[in-house]
Amino acid sequence: MSVKQTASIVFLGIFVLLIFNTFFSVHETRQAIVLQFGRPVGAPVTEPGLKIKMPFIQQVQYLDKRILALDSPAEEVIAADQKRLVVDSFTRWRISDPLQFYISVRDERIARSRLQAIVSSSLRSILGAEEFVTVVRDNRDDLMKKITERANEQALNLGINIVDVKIKRADLPDANSQAIYRRMQTERQQEAAEFRGKGQEISRGIRAEAEKTVTVLLSEATRDAEINRGIGDACRNRIFASAYGLDKDFFAFYRSMMSYENSLDDETTIVLSPDSEFFKFLNNPNSSSIVTNSTDKLSDESKKLINLINNNSRLRAVSYTHLTLPTKA
Repeated sequence: MSVKQTASIVFLGIFVLLIFNTFFSVHETRQAIVLQFGRPVGAPVTEPGLKIKMPFIQQVQYLDKRILALDSPAEEVIAADQKRLVVDSFTRWRISDPLQFYISVRDERIARSRLQAIVSSSLRSILGAEEFVTVVRDNRDDLMKKITERANEQALNLGINIVDVKIKRADLPDANSQAIYRRMQTERQQEAAEFRGKGQEISRGIRAEAEKTVTVLLSEATRDAEINRGIGDACRNRIFASAYGLDKDFFAFYRSMMSYENSLDDETTIVLSPDSEFFKFLNNPNSSSIVTNSTDKLSDESKKLINLINNNSRLRAVSYTHLTLPTKA
């Protein structure tokens, strides 16, 4: 290779290197700062396209133009009512002034650290002035706006604009949550015991009222039964008295028939003397005439008693040699 060719190659290489160090491109998601010996030169480049700088002397520092995210770790905050709560926040931010950003923090790593401290300070300041219920439930949107405004006041000095700060979670610490859970559980158990006691008291009242009603009904039923039984006994005694008054012999005969009915059945065995008073009417040849003559004197109620005797299967099962009962009236 000749000297001329070598020189041409070297010249071409220097030219390409010169072109490469003269032009630079800016992507639409980025912005750039031109540095000369480490110091910013001119205005930041925020528009995308192909740009020119002095070769070898100037360098380009690229910065992100998009909205960036900062996920802060959960931290403990004391509310105005001295209750502790754990707050987990999320911040969206962007570089609003590239030149100020480069002068203040140089790169995103340092910017994130500074921004996290600013957000944490704003959180403590705003939430510390509010009560626990307000932070957790009542007015969280307004609180997030206040935190964003407070953080922006400090972040502007860094060339950063905070779009918003969101509270992802605001809750009690685990130890406090367990204590509150146990307290709530105790309160619910007390309420359950109170309701159970009231229910048992009502149950006892209803049961006592039911037992009282049952006792009253049974008493009234027993009273009515005794009254009806008394009326029946009075009626029976009146019939017996009427029958006895009409003919004493027939009444004695009827009592003997009742005695036979109560004493004799299919499984009864009685050993008596033939001349026993028990067989007085069975052995008396005049017993038939006693019944016949007495029947004519009886009232209708007494005749019904005679019919009852005639229809009794037990008495008819016995062979009466000398006894003939009157037929039904």
